[in-house]
Amino acid sequence: MIYINVILRLQMKNLNKLHNPLLYIKESSFLDVLFKKELKEKETSPFWIMVQKEISDHIHSWRFIVLLALIVFTCFGSLYTSIGNLQEALNNLKDPNHSFAFLKLLTVTDHTLPPFHVFIGFLGPLLGISLGFDAVNSEMNNGSLVRIMAQPIHRDYLINAKFTAAIITISTLFISLSLLFVGSGILITGITPSPEEFLRILAFTALSILYVSFWLNLSIIFSIKFKQAATSALTSIAVWLFFTIFYQILVNIVAKVLMPSHVSNPLQLESYKRVIMGFMGIVPSQLFSDATTTLLVPSVRSLGSLSMSQMYGALPSALPLRESLIVVWPQLTGLFAATIVCFAISYYLFMRREIRG
Repeated sequence: MIYINVILRLQMKNLNKLHNPLLYIKESSFLDVLFKKELKEKETSPFWIMVQKEISDHIHSWRFIVLLALIVFTCFGSLYTSIGNLQEALNNLKDPNHSFAFLKLLTVTDHTLPPFHVFIGFLGPLLGISLGFDAVNSEMNNGSLVRIMAQPIHRDYLINAKFTAAIITISTLFISLSLLFVGSGILITGITPSPEEFLRILAFTALSILYVSFWLNLSIIFSIKFKQAATSALTSIAVWLFFTIFYQILVNIVAKVLMPSHVSNPLQLESYKRVIMGFMGIVPSQLFSDATTTLLVPSVRSLGSLSMSQMYGALPSALPLRESLIVVWPQLTGLFAATIVCFAISYYLFMRREIRG
């Protein structure tokens, strides 16, 4: 379109120059303004061009397609299980969460398949690792990083574009999946979520995006640190397995060693429980599990141990969303801080890394 306007402008100039010099000056200035406006509209920041390229690479990669199919399959599998046991859960009038019928689609299970949030806690880290383990070292190995850095762009555009593109991809996936889950639940069961239930599902979606972003940034750090993509992938998976499986085993061993005797006073037992919970509080998967349980099960009033004086007189009832957010605020802050720290470390390592041809 720009080239057509250039040709038309030249032809108009020649015609007007022959017939009317004053008209030539006016139309020439008008075409100049139009031409500059179209050029300005066509100009796109190099950063967003890189973001679009990274998003396209993610969407067309086989590992993303496989993980997407797996997540969608588990989503509908857990939905099918929860629908089969929904009527039994709604008949339990003693349940404090009886009024939150739609949330039971995300939490009710017959133990054949875990609930949906448990699947996200297990498959989410794999999605983040798959999007970030070869973010930088693959560019270095195929020589494209040197050519990109030779262009007149800022160096941090690359690392920021990779992070932004992955976040956009993850956010689009989880938001679409949550809306699909809600729509399918409404069509199948006929139950409409209340405004508070919908806000809780949105909060769970935002928490899932934050959780996956942590593992994304952690894998980007290993992608910058190691030259081979296989090494960074194995290291990221090893860290995930350590915090998911082996760390809990180590904490249980330490708990047995430090366990006080039965004759100890209640204060020693309380301090012992706090120490064990402190050890478990640094595990990202535990933070995510505690936060999602509180958001999707409104009757959860505390994530720590309660004394008898705190439990005395308390009635089993559901908390409002604001109170649930206050309960999970430490977990949300911990995940957000860990994500920011990982991104800052990856940014620092990339900006100081020497890039040669």
